[in-house]
Order: sequence, then C-alpha cells, then structure tokens
Amino acid sequence: MGIFNEKLDSFGLYCLDLNQVIMTAIRNMLQNNGQIAIEFTTIPIFSALNEAQFHTVLSAATKIDLVAGGVLFQQGQHANHFYFVHDGQMRLSRLAEDGSEKVMDIVHPGQMFAEAVMFMPNRCYPVNAAAIQPSHLVAFDMETFRNILKESVDTCFRLMSTMSQRLHVQLNEIDSLSLHNATYRLAHYLLKSVPENSAGQTEFTLGYPKNILASRLSIQPETFSRIMARLKRENIVVVQGNQIVFHDIPALRKLLSE
Repeated sequence: MGIFNEKLDSFGLYCLDLNQVIMTAIRNMLQNNGQIAIEFTTIPIFSALNEAQFHTVLSAATKIDLVAGGVLFQQGQHANHFYFVHDGQMRLSRLAEDGSEKVMDIVHPGQMFAEAVMFMPNRCYPVNAAAIQPSHLVAFDMETFRNILKESVDTCFRLMSTMSQRLHVQLNEIDSLSLHNATYRLAHYLLKSVPENSAGQTEFTLGYPKNILASRLSIQPETFSRIMARLKRENIVVVQGNQIVFHDIPALRKLLSE
C-alpha cells in the first residue's frame, strides 16, 4: 500500500482542481513525516491523468530522503521509478570513456526526472543520479503508470503533448550549448537569474558548486575560471563564495552579442 492511500479518501477528488490535489497530497505526506512542506505549482506529466488515474499513481508512491552525495541510481541500472524533487537538488551525469563526469542536468525542487525512461526498450537509466545537497524526493512506480497508459489512448495523446513541449525546451538548450561559445553560455545562464529589464545591482546565490555549473554548461573548469576572472576584472560581477553580485547588467547582456 502506498504512502498516500490513507489520505486520498478524504480529499473529495471529484471537486478539487488536479493541481490542488497534487499539492495537498504531497504536502500532507511530508508534514506527517516531520518534513517542512512547500507549495507545488504543477507536475506536467500528471496533467495528462484524470482523477481516478491520478489516485492510482499516488497509491503506489513512496518517499525517499538522500544525504548530500547520496546516490539514487547509477547509469545502466534497471529503472523501476521516476522521481519528483520536493526539496534539495539532484545532479544527473554520465561518465565519459576517460572516466570524467559530464553533468547532463541539475534538477531543482518542483521538477520531475527519469519519467521518459519508462518508454525506453530496455528501461535502464541512461545517467547517474546523486544528491548535490540533502534532498527529499517522491518516487512514482513506472509499471503502475504504464498500465494506466495501456488502458487509455486519450491519456497517451495528452502525455505525448506534454512531453513534446519539454522536448522543445531541451532542443533550445542543446542549440545554446552547441552553437555558442563558453562566454555566451555562462552569460546567458547568469542573466536567467536577473529580473527582466533590470539594470541596477542584483544579487544571485549559486545553489551548487561552480565545477558542477561548468560541467552543466560544457565549459572546461580552467575556461570557466578565466571567464569569471574577466567578469570580475571588468567590474561586471563580484563573486563572494557562491554569492554573485551583478554590478553592470547591460555589459553582461552585451556579451551575448560578441
């Protein structure tokens, strides 16, 4: 029996918005386990489900707590679950032939990962997953979800639409990584943390080590250090540990046109 079963009967699923059901179910589960609950906005993959299907998925869900550095799964391991990050951060990476690690993605609170693996022929995780910091996850059973899809063509089409939108976002990211130089990639990443049309001083806290960010942006560590040194030398940013203060946002934006 899943962790959500005792809660679902009292929700009145027929009269609640789906996102509210998600938020209430997971919040209650985390509070009952002594965790600090946060608000969730939406879980895209679940938007394809009706209320009865969602009830079934939650009934098979489990909670996972990881310490910093804790390994969730390894590349090539058979996959039985996909995951939602309640809090913390997860690093998804692959090992190159020379043994070096390439960070493929950093998963933040409110995001799902590994859901596409359930549609792969061999159902093996293509990456390693480890916690960057203490993290609390919700694990969803792949077989339960697949069985729901087998029973509903409409649900399959709704899910395809949701996942195709995510694929479009990822293709844009691949373009950014492959078509632009390292300075552009770093400047573009930093500017995503700056409010639109902002020109004044703004602070930003990097939530993970700089070497992980460099790997995520496909920048060699020494190149990353040189770019950051240039930004500091030109008084575009000031870096204090993981705290970054933007002094000259227009100059940072100008780097995108170099």
